[in-house]
Amino acid sequence: MRYKITLSYWGKHYHGWQIQPHHVNIQETIEKALSIALQEKINISGAGRTDTGVSAKKYIAHFESPMKVRLSEKFIFKLNTLLPADIAIQKIEETHTDFHARFDAKFRTYQYQVTQTKNPFLIDSAYFIKNKIDFDIMNQACDILKKYRNFKAFSKVKTNVYTYNCEIYAAKWFPKDDYYIFEIKANRFLRNMVRAIVGTLIEVGLHKISLTEFEGIIIAQDRRNAGKSVPAHALFLTDIGYN
Repeated sequence: MRYKITLSYWGKHYHGWQIQPHHVNIQETIEKALSIALQEKINISGAGRTDTGVSAKKYIAHFESPMKVRLSEKFIFKLNTLLPADIAIQKIEETHTDFHARFDAKFRTYQYQVTQTKNPFLIDSAYFIKNKIDFDIMNQACDILKKYRNFKAFSKVKTNVYTYNCEIYAAKWFPKDDYYIFEIKANRFLRNMVRAIVGTLIEVGLHKISLTEFEGIIIAQDRRNAGKSVPAHALFLTDIGYN
């Protein structure tokens, strides 16, 4: 039997989703809890890796078990008691045998939070920038972003990928309370891509890079031309879509 898991996690204390030797990670932590709850060795597959410190408001994974799991609220409660407070399982449901959390995903949505106000309650969830940012021109840059498919300029340099092409469905900045959110939705993302895009957009917003220069960075496909990657603590995976 194959099962689909919907969960969320606060990434501050973890070295990302994927299992890494000698590092605490989300995947291994959940596998241990599931193995205890089901009294068998469980391996899970996730919708994709997230970097160290990145959080997920919605994340999808799947696992297989030869026995039929009783998917009751009591079981979810038991599983959550076995997990640390910063990881929560919302739902486990039986799915078809060829479902794959990563390869069946049609889109992913990320949000990055920036604040221009010194707020101690946003220390762990928003990137503080004291200099005035022009969010209107950054949204103009977002429109440029959606015109292109190759995003090698915003990819981690040493990474093995078959293509740097991604289809961006939406990208925009909008205010919420006393901070701003950058939301981007695409069929796939390259390693470090969102943080590199945000870092470059911020330079546009600070008028260090013009819109013409921003477009030139994308066309040149050279990571050295783009802005720095912004800190991971303000990045959230917020949605993953399937048929």
